[in-house]
Amino acid sequence: MAQLRYVRDPSRTAPPRPGLDCTVTSLRCVYETDPAIHAALLPAPLEPSAEPRIFIQHANVAMHVSDDKTVEIGAATVGVKCRYGDTEGHYVLAMPMHGEFVVIGGRERFGEPKKIAEVATMERNGDTVRTRIARHGITFLEMAGEVGEPLPTPEPFTEYFFCHKALPRIDGEPGFDGSVFLTRLNWERNYESVHQVNNAEVILRDSPYDPLVDVPVKRIVTMQLARGATRTSGQVLAEIPGDNLVNFIHQRYDDIDIPALEIDGAARGLAANG
Repeated sequence: MAQLRYVRDPSRTAPPRPGLDCTVTSLRCVYETDPAIHAALLPAPLEPSAEPRIFIQHANVAMHVSDDKTVEIGAATVGVKCRYGDTEGHYVLAMPMHGEFVVIGGRERFGEPKKIAEVATMERNGDTVRTRIARHGITFLEMAGEVGEPLPTPEPFTEYFFCHKALPRIDGEPGFDGSVFLTRLNWERNYESVHQVNNAEVILRDSPYDPLVDVPVKRIVTMQLARGATRTSGQVLAEIPGDNLVNFIHQRYDDIDIPALEIDGAARGLAANG
């Protein structure tokens, strides 16, 4: 009997895909940016938090796909602090990833704005830690600092990140073919250790593909090195009007020909902050 692996056998129902268990070492940073820029980054119905803060995480992740399969990747997440209803979280501005496997699955299933990137392994030289994120040959983000004193290990907690599932119109006009959904990622953290990182530094460099330099660093609030387990899952929160997302979707596709929004009164801040 011949096999055709492009088609699933309808007589054998696949079990539902559960959340994914991971072991993570992550450099986590929060910085304060300009309030006007912070608010402009958020598509409705997401609302800016009281604090104009940006979250950056660079992680070395061991994804335990099955009992006998583990995939190791480098991954980064840039989030804009916000809220949806009563839930505080972060709107995912960027998700550079190492490897096609995680990019395709994250974009299609969860609506994550993942892109294949050069996510360097976290460098550790004594107490000094440094990470680098690059795409198209441009290192647009670096973080560095000195690993300091251990902090109290937190109780298990969940972080929330907001994304969108949407399909741009086939004819190239602005808008979408079909519904647009606001999704939420639920990342259950169970850290075994957390260390303060001193003399923290965030370096942003200009890139037309990843213009994070447009979201300036006014002040680094905190940087930490965390190790432990993470379990990831997600859900659809609501169907939203396509007009809410139409001026934001281009960044998912490296469309650099869209005219940039001008922000009146916004401060430039610092591209590098130590």
